[in-house]
Amino acid sequence: MVWSSAAATRPAPASASEIMLAGAALVVDPAGALYWPDERLLAVADLHLEKGSSFARRGMLLPPYDTAATLERLRLLVEHHAPALVVALGDSFHDGDGPDRLAPSDRAALAALQHGRDWIWIAGNHDPAPARRIGGQFAAALAIGPLTWRHEPTIEAPPGEIAGHLHPVARIATQARVIRRRCFVADDRRIVMPAFGAYAGGLNVRAAAFVPLFAAAAFVAHVLGQERIHRFAAAQCVPD
Repeated sequence: MVWSSAAATRPAPASASEIMLAGAALVVDPAGALYWPDERLLAVADLHLEKGSSFARRGMLLPPYDTAATLERLRLLVEHHAPALVVALGDSFHDGDGPDRLAPSDRAALAALQHGRDWIWIAGNHDPAPARRIGGQFAAALAIGPLTWRHEPTIEAPPGEIAGHLHPVARIATQARVIRRRCFVADDRRIVMPAFGAYAGGLNVRAAAFVPLFAAAAFVAHVLGQERIHRFAAAQCVPD
């Protein structure tokens, strides 16, 4: 899918962190989302809605509140940024039947989030097919100007790729302690976004899956903090 928008630019908050990618200035939100002011586009990755109910069907009981918690966090982001377009970068549901298991209250919350704006679901490996009764449009990938948005990062992609799938986390050792938090991983070619879902796990950025994507570990980990983003060079990120 190719998208074009004539939306007016909304200024980013003065304290916001930015990543420049293929000439586009992207606001990195500490909640784990990307906002592109020039297109009024808000992107999140790997919501994994209904993961709790998916596990319950297999006898692994988890508190069934992950979907409501994830949608509430997303509501706060939508309220803050007022996007014209929301892009969900795949694995939005933990399995193909997830949309059918949505509670009426969660379905209503999702509809409210979509009201008055465009919404695009990118196909993921957990949810490759379009779903019923969840609104929005469906696409395998989305191209807007210099950027391409997809679920799985591709080794040979030209500069400007933004993907999810890998659930990156960075482990940072300081003099006081060791922290392990979700992060964006970025260089001058691509960004891999953190998982947004309440029950989504994480993969250390020094794991083998990241090696072919970021040459010579020349990346920056934009680590999610409580109120701001903390940037660490690849050399500061340690294996698990």
